Amino acid sequence: MKKPKPTDSSIPVDYFVHPSSYVDEGAVIGRGTKIWHFSHIQAGAVIGENCSIGQNVNIANNVRIGNYVKIQNNISVYEGVELEDYVFCGPSMVFTNIMDPRSEFPQRGSEFYLKTLVKRSASIGANATIVCGNTIGRSAFIGAGSVVTRDILDFALVYGNPAVLRGWVCACGARLVFEENRALCGKCGREYLLQNGLVSAVAGEENDSR
Repeated sequence: MKKPKPTDSSIPVDYFVHPSSYVDEGAVIGRGTKIWHFSHIQAGAVIGENCSIGQNVNIANNVRIGNYVKIQNNISVYEGVELEDYVFCGPSMVFTNIMDPRSEFPQRGSEFYLKTLVKRSASIGANATIVCGNTIGRSAFIGAGSVVTRDILDFALVYGNPAVLRGWVCACGARLVFEENRALCGKCGREYLLQNGLVSAVAGEENDSR
């Protein structure tokens, strides 16, 4: 269902848009979402409920953003990028959507854009760069200033240029220490298994609300 333009103050809306920001006709914004100063939400973008869109953020055409997503200041989310629920994007981090850009030979349109998927609860640190065409796994943690050039596993902690695996993290963000392929988070108590180089939550732990 198409949302009314928030610039028309006569139409009540259930989300907040700062007067300095613009929401194009055709954008859809979920209940409880807040869009702060000098931001632009372009046509066709879909933003879920209870998101926080910081200052000087651009959400491009046809971008999909889940619920409870936090996008900090000075970020452009380009077409081809999808953010699932609870994703955190740190200040001034960068997405791309074309692998071989040329000003002289512009590539415009969805057929040129490589898809980037950031899965549920992943965190991307400040000033990190996510090269297009990659998937960041569930609850993964990308360190500040990192350059991601390949897919990132669920629960992986990566940093550097290029970003490489440095360890594993719990859904709550704490470092995990594995002994005999099992880890118990010292912060929240969730339990994990490490099998064939992949980390998974013990059955029932992933959706635990502790």
